Amino acid sequence: MKIVVSACLLGENCKYNGGNNLCPPVVAYAEGKEVIPVCPERLAGLGIPRTPIEIVDGVVRDKQGNSVDAALREAVEKILAQLENQEIACVILKSRSPTCGVKQVYDGTFSGTLVDGMGVLAEALQKKGYRVLDAEDFITNGVNPSQKE
Repeated sequence: MKIVVSACLLGENCKYNGGNNLCPPVVAYAEGKEVIPVCPERLAGLGIPRTPIEIVDGVVRDKQGNSVDAALREAVEKILAQLENQEIACVILKSRSPTCGVKQVYDGTFSGTLVDGMGVLAEALQKKGYRVLDAEDFITNGVNPSQKE
């Protein structure tokens, strides 16, 4: 079984501040499966570490107001192309990220305020019919992705 996972959840140091978001429940679920790690920000060439980004009025911008939208959306298209014609059981993405957030993202003010919504990768994957899961659910709800919702 193939699963797609945000690379930071697997312990890769690709987070904006150079760290990771290692998620032991996700790592445990991934054991014995073929894992395709993804990091749209790294694929877009934003660098590690990098200036924080958020979705501002539908456009992904860094904290200085520079648009990184085109580069990120190109990275999303590359990821979609990589996954095309593969059997993917589920996609597990980092909560609240402007690219990977499944249920919520930051509001674009860089104030730490959350709003309901999806990151650009999560939204694109869901539109393509992939089963997209929020990593937070593995921690708080003990999600078992092999069961249908």
